[in-house]
Amino acid sequence: MRYIDAEDGLPLITGLSYKLDEDHCLLRWQWPDGLQAVYIEERSADRGSYGMDEYPSPSEGLRLYTREEYKAAGGYRDRIDKVGLVVYTVYACMMENGEKLLIRQPGAENTVEISTGRAKIRYSIRQKSSLLRKYKTVQISVLAEIEVPKEVLCYVKKQDSYPASIEDGTVYPFLRDFPAGRSTLPPIEVGKNDYVRLFFTDGRRYGRFFELIPE
Repeated sequence: MRYIDAEDGLPLITGLSYKLDEDHCLLRWQWPDGLQAVYIEERSADRGSYGMDEYPSPSEGLRLYTREEYKAAGGYRDRIDKVGLVVYTVYACMMENGEKLLIRQPGAENTVEISTGRAKIRYSIRQKSSLLRKYKTVQISVLAEIEVPKEVLCYVKKQDSYPASIEDGTVYPFLRDFPAGRSTLPPIEVGKNDYVRLFFTDGRRYGRFFELIPE
């Protein structure tokens, strides 16, 4: 099984739409004449946004769905179990010399994006200082509903007051992704009059997927 690019004469998926019903999603689309099967990919939208491959391996993350199954169910019904933006892509599937060919379409006619709400990232920052030392320790704890790539968050340090934005101090990146659940980072040492706060590295971009909440 492999991908091929769309060209004149090949069957293409059109009219892809969706309907949400509580925790289920119903997809419908127009089947081109003669096409008997498609492959459906379902992924979190952030996968593409964080630099992953545009197309999955043809052997992974794809589900075969036949025209007969579609007719019997009145579409393709799937349970929504992700938080954030979910992307469905429907690939027309052809057979050639016994090999399955999945057609990559230009544009987004065979792709639909569904919002299931933003994933919450809760964080706390604990400070510990001593009268006899010039420095204090700061420990950051992050509680994430889903895995958060390290590129999403940063911490900002400012002297004499808490930073108000990512531009209001010195920016430091994180070195590892945050898994779902609680992550407590090793303590960091800052000046006695320094203050630290977490921010999105790009609020416009990542604010679509996540909600950052101080505990």
